[in-house]
Amino acid sequence: MNWITKVTPPGLKTMLAKKETPDDLWVKCPASGELVYKTDLEENWWVTPAGAHMRISPRTRCRLLFDEERWEPILLPPVPSDPLKFKDDKPYPARIKAAKAKIAAREKRETENGGAPLLQDDCMVAAYGKIGGVPTVLLVQDFDFMGGSLGMAAGEAFVTAAQMALARKAAFVVCTASGGARMQEGTLSLMQMPRTTLAVNELAEAKLPYIVVLTDPTSGGVSASYAMLGDIHLAEPGAMIAFSGPRVIEQTIRESLPKGFQRSEFLREKGQVDIVVDRREMKATLTRILSHLLPNSRRRDDARITALSQPKTHVPKAAETKGKPA
Repeated sequence: MNWITKVTPPGLKTMLAKKETPDDLWVKCPASGELVYKTDLEENWWVTPAGAHMRISPRTRCRLLFDEERWEPILLPPVPSDPLKFKDDKPYPARIKAAKAKIAAREKRETENGGAPLLQDDCMVAAYGKIGGVPTVLLVQDFDFMGGSLGMAAGEAFVTAAQMALARKAAFVVCTASGGARMQEGTLSLMQMPRTTLAVNELAEAKLPYIVVLTDPTSGGVSASYAMLGDIHLAEPGAMIAFSGPRVIEQTIRESLPKGFQRSEFLREKGQVDIVVDRREMKATLTRILSHLLPNSRRRDDARITALSQPKTHVPKAAETKGKPA
C-alpha cells in the first residue's frame, strides 16, 4: 500500500475505482466502420446509421413482424441426427450440439425480460400469428445455426409450416438466410429442394399467398429452390442473393464482376427481386401486400389466434450512460 492510497478518502477511492464495462457495448458498422451503441441498434432493429442491415435472430424477426409481438410457436418434427455418419475434422453430431448450445445461449439473453415462446431445434423457426391483421405462418431461417444450411430438418420444417398454412388457410411468409445445402447430409440435403418445391405448388393450388423475404445471405440450394419461388420477392438492402459467391464466379470466368453484383439492388434492376425494403418498413410493406393477396373475404376466422396469451413485453433495459468508445 503506497502513501497515496493511505491519504485518499474512501469516497474518492470508490469514484476512482476501475469500472467494468460490457465487451459488447459497442458494435462496429460493417458499412462505415463507425462504432454504434448497441442499445441504439436494438431500438433500430439492428439497422446502423449508415443503412447496413445486420443479421438478426428469429426471435427479433418475429417481434418485428407479428402484431403485438404475439405468436403461437409451431412444433417441427424431428429427423435422424446423423444419417450418413459423416465426419470431417469433427463428427456431425458434435457440430449440431455446438450449434444448439450457441442458439440456447442467445435465446437466454434475448428472453431476459420475457417474450413469447419460440421453438428451435435446427436452423428453422416457425410460428403462427397475424401480420397487419392477416393470419400468417412465418418461417424464419437462422444463419447462426450452421450457416442456415438446408438439411433434412430444414426441409421438414418448410413442409410442416406450409401444411400449417394450408390447414389454417393462412398466408405463408418465409425469411431466408442460408449458405446453401448442408454437406454433412449429402444427397439427403439436396432432396429437400424438390420437396420444398412441391410444398410451394400446393400453396399455389390452394391460392394462398407465398411471400419470400430475402435476407443476407441467401445462396446455394436455397436460392435454387424455395427462395425464388415466391409470389412476391422482397429483399433487405445490401443482401447477397446468389447461387455461387462472387469470388467463385470471378475465379471461374476470370473476369471482374460489376459493382454490387449479386446484391439485392442489382437483382431488383434485373427483375429477380420485386421490392427492396428497409427492415423498419418491412411489416408495413408485408401488411399492404397480404391485405391484397388475402382479403377479408378469403380469410377463415380462427378463434385460436385470438386466444394467444399476451407475452411479457421486452422491457428496455434501464438507460445507460453513453460513453465514448475507447
